[in-house]
Amino acid sequence: MAGRSCRWWLPVAFSALFLLAAGPSRGEEAKLAISGYDPVAYFTDGKPIPGQSQIEYAWHDARWRFSSAAHRDLFARDPDRYAPQYDGYCAMGVSLETEAHKDAVDPQAWVIVNGKLYLAYNRHWLEVFSENIAENIARADGNWPSVKEQPVSYDGYPNNARADKK
Repeated sequence: MAGRSCRWWLPVAFSALFLLAAGPSRGEEAKLAISGYDPVAYFTDGKPIPGQSQIEYAWHDARWRFSSAAHRDLFARDPDRYAPQYDGYCAMGVSLETEAHKDAVDPQAWVIVNGKLYLAYNRHWLEVFSENIAENIARADGNWPSVKEQPVSYDGYPNNARADKK
């Protein structure tokens, strides 16, 4: 009788151990910042460079990738210096007067102003942002505390290749 009562919990125990060993689900994994591009490269190389999956650093609930261990180490020592403004969301979206929001970015649409990195949804919105850059930065800085708490409002670009969206 003792052998029969153990049969039901043995598969349950193995299943529980398997699930625990598997770790957190993909949904719990921290987001990949700026589509995996190296934030330090914008400053040191003057261009966006994709990071490597084996060279990551976790900061602000995101996974940051780097093209070299040296870049990762620079970022780790001073992340506020290298991380894009507004947690890497579109600077133009954050700067809008009445509809400020978080939006995805194209790592190729970027500008450094006064030592700070700003990213945009695409090159069109970077041009619009740059037309009145000081005013847009001031407005985005003012909007960011409330926008930061909003959910992200984008459809997955640039991962869905909709570069024509304006």
